[in-house]
Amino acid sequence: MSTTEKEEIIHPVRKGSFLEENSKSLLFIGVAIVALIGIYFWYQNVYLKNRALEASAKMYRAEQFLTADSLANKAINGDGGYPGLEKIAEEYDNTKSANLANLYLGGIYLRKGDYRKAVDALGKYSETGSPVADPLALGLLGDAYSELKDFKQAATYYKKAADKSSNKFTSPLFLKKLGLVYENLKDYKSAEEAYTKIKTQYPESQEGTMIDEYIARANAQVK
Repeated sequence: MSTTEKEEIIHPVRKGSFLEENSKSLLFIGVAIVALIGIYFWYQNVYLKNRALEASAKMYRAEQFLTADSLANKAINGDGGYPGLEKIAEEYDNTKSANLANLYLGGIYLRKGDYRKAVDALGKYSETGSPVADPLALGLLGDAYSELKDFKQAATYYKKAADKSSNKFTSPLFLKKLGLVYENLKDYKSAEEAYTKIKTQYPESQEGTMIDEYIARANAQVK
């Protein structure tokens, strides 16, 4: 047997490269990838955009109902001609309008005393970077849990709300509520710290003008 024949046995000659032997499969995969990319861009730039515009248009009527407590049910369920906030939140998920609808629903349910529904709606709200809406959603969750007597959860959300966007309007409000739930938990040291933060960081706020009595009350209980 020649040297060449031995080498062919040890190293058989390949009749084609991987690309040549699998050209049809690779072509199919390539076409599929291009198609998926096309579908993705259509979904992002056409489908979602159209849904967002449609949801925004339908939110207009629901937002009008929000101005009066007597119209709260219409805001939630619609009036026949326009869908309510519940339907918008459900049918137009992944849109800004649906996200805002969940925030609105949380506030309405709180006013109606339906605290569990408030928690469910507010739990679906996604942060947007808004210095107003984001801390408000967290604070409303704190309110809902407070009403449900779940003070540990309430404290968690009030603290997040106070820290989310530091300003003299919402931060002292949620810090005061944080102190109150700490008092309910008999954690007077933490309550005093929350009240003192109002005094030192937000002395000119409405809460700051009357916070000394809260500090004194909590301090009297610290052992």
